[in-house]
Amino acid sequence: MEPEKALEAVKSGAILLLLDVPQYTLIGIDTQAFYVGPAFQGIKMIPPGVHFVFYSSSTRDGKEFSPIIGFFMDAGRSQVVVRRWNPQEECLLKVSEEEEERFSRAVRNLEFDKHLGPYDRSHYADWKRLSNYVTKSTIERLEPIGGEITVTCESGMLKNTRKNAMERALDEHLRNSKFSTPGEKSQRRGCYYTPIPHIVKRKGIESGQLTSLNLDKAKLLETLLVKDYGGSEDSLLGELQFAFIAFLMGQSLEAFIQWKSLVSLLFGCTKAPFRTRSQLFTKFIKVIYYQLTYGLQKDSRIVEAGASAVLDDSWFSSDSFLHHLCKDFFSLVQDASVVDGDLLSWTRKLQELLENRLGWEFQQKSGVDGIYFEEDDEYAPVVEMLDEPSES
Repeated sequence: MEPEKALEAVKSGAILLLLDVPQYTLIGIDTQAFYVGPAFQGIKMIPPGVHFVFYSSSTRDGKEFSPIIGFFMDAGRSQVVVRRWNPQEECLLKVSEEEEERFSRAVRNLEFDKHLGPYDRSHYADWKRLSNYVTKSTIERLEPIGGEITVTCESGMLKNTRKNAMERALDEHLRNSKFSTPGEKSQRRGCYYTPIPHIVKRKGIESGQLTSLNLDKAKLLETLLVKDYGGSEDSLLGELQFAFIAFLMGQSLEAFIQWKSLVSLLFGCTKAPFRTRSQLFTKFIKVIYYQLTYGLQKDSRIVEAGASAVLDDSWFSSDSFLHHLCKDFFSLVQDASVVDGDLLSWTRKLQELLENRLGWEFQQKSGVDGIYFEEDDEYAPVVEMLDEPSES
């Protein structure tokens, strides 16, 4: 970065001042992660907006790490956020208002500048694609009391929840961890996620109608959008991204279950994608595409740190829930008589990603491999181009 631009980034960017953090601690922000050195005291040049900060304490030799703790923050222009390490609880705590003001003045006078690592803005585009629907109101609505998200307080919450093999493995890993603290922390409240019914139950309707409601989640989606999201599609997508970030970066099992519930809800709609909600589903497919593109990277330190516990091979097997949902959705797009052009294009990209990265195969009823058709194929769906310009 040129000196003039670097100075402007220092002045306009937010600063995260992290005091007394022990050496070898894993510290991360957004899609970046690193191990603390002896001179580290925080991160500078953070672009204003929503970010996710996470960390994991280590043993003195830096070989074993505790479960990750993370929190979202909405950083203002030139804002200084101060946290101090508590060695007893092994976590970052807020300081008093008086201390924060004193440290903020020192930071703005560049007294800490040589101890602050720069935010790598070359990775910022990746982060924005993962978080573009997460807003300050999203954070305030979903974050737990105190703001900290950690799997160590989730074991009791999910005791009676049905789990797949990956979720059971992560739960077992938590219980057997030497860092697990089942006492006071386990009593803490988790995130305030929107309840998503897995089975629709309604009194006074015929069994055939009830079966239809469970086969097609479109009516459930409409109900949730009005009741829980104030009619805002972007608010729902913000929760989907919030849960994915808390799951992947924060290694939260509760977040994974919510992400899975939202994905299952949206992929379970068999009519909405092609009628009243085509724009929502185009945005949804883009969100999932970017999430999986990032999550499937093998060279990310964040993914490496949590891959064994969160993104294990069984999660991406051909009999996983995601494979079945995608297979049905791709078939739905193929068989539709009218398809929005953007939705078709992004669905193709998602299918290519899963086929190329995971080797998944999606057998279609027509016998065609994938959702690709010759221009003169009379059985191909009609592509309907909307007048409204596409999102970049």
